[in-house]
Amino acid sequence: MDKKVFSIVVPVFQNERNLESTIPTLLELQKKLPGYELELVFVDDGSKDGSHDILMKYHQLNPEMIRVVKLVKNFGQIIAIQAGLANARGDCVGIISADLQDPPEIFQEMIAAWENGHKLVIAERKDRQENFFRVFVSNLYWKIVRIMAVKDYPTGGFDFCLVDRDVVEIVNQVKEKNSHIFVLIFSLGYSYHSIGYVRQKRIGGKSQWTLSKKIQLSIDTLVNFSYVPLRFISYLGLAISFLSCCYGLTVLIFWIFKGNPVEGWTTITILLSGLSGLILLTLGIIGEYLWRLFDTVKDRPIYIIEKTTDIQSKK
Repeated sequence: MDKKVFSIVVPVFQNERNLESTIPTLLELQKKLPGYELELVFVDDGSKDGSHDILMKYHQLNPEMIRVVKLVKNFGQIIAIQAGLANARGDCVGIISADLQDPPEIFQEMIAAWENGHKLVIAERKDRQENFFRVFVSNLYWKIVRIMAVKDYPTGGFDFCLVDRDVVEIVNQVKEKNSHIFVLIFSLGYSYHSIGYVRQKRIGGKSQWTLSKKIQLSIDTLVNFSYVPLRFISYLGLAISFLSCCYGLTVLIFWIFKGNPVEGWTTITILLSGLSGLILLTLGIIGEYLWRLFDTVKDRPIYIIEKTTDIQSKK
């Protein structure tokens, strides 16, 4: 009887200081999962350091387990994961970062939950061994996601998970740009099992997950998975119309009883500047939606693969 295949997708960008410890650690999982054939899919997301050379070295040492997908440029972590899922052949597929802040041994518990029928198994962060600012920003982001986009999304968020082949096939059919792969997977509605863990402090290398990337991902998530910004514009328009009517009625009453309109350049200046700012804000929100529609209509490829190494069968 053929073994089932367990694939692990690992996005890689400027991770040369982590890979020499990450790859052997992931390869060790084969001994802990003797009933499965392990496949490691590393996606080089346009790294400029020595990451690709390290990946190729380990591919040559383990050609039956390691596949390397090299993208022509840096498309971003989310896109790299999508490319990895498209190239993974596992009956179930795990996703993990290359810096080993997430403990790979949890994959054993994840597979056990998957074998019990769960299509999605997530490792939910219960705490993080990181500085206060990072923890605060992360918690704030996921709280906003729960309020404005996906109400029952895990409180601590997740980017370390295992999904069934059926989920992978559906995700591969989705060609959304500027999206969030983990929110997308969760929003599909499959039953899931959660495993709590503490995210470890980063030991080597520097995180490429900059503040600007986090802000961009936050905007992408809210625009792609929530209509709240558009509803906000509608309600804001109603509120301003109501206040304008009240103000107009006040001016009319003063004119009727005092014979002259309300005077005051300060009032007019405040109203004009305030309303102008609100108009620009609403146009900006609408523009975010229109830009994504335009980007989708262009139908350009989400990512471009420069080359891929094949898994070689064991002799």
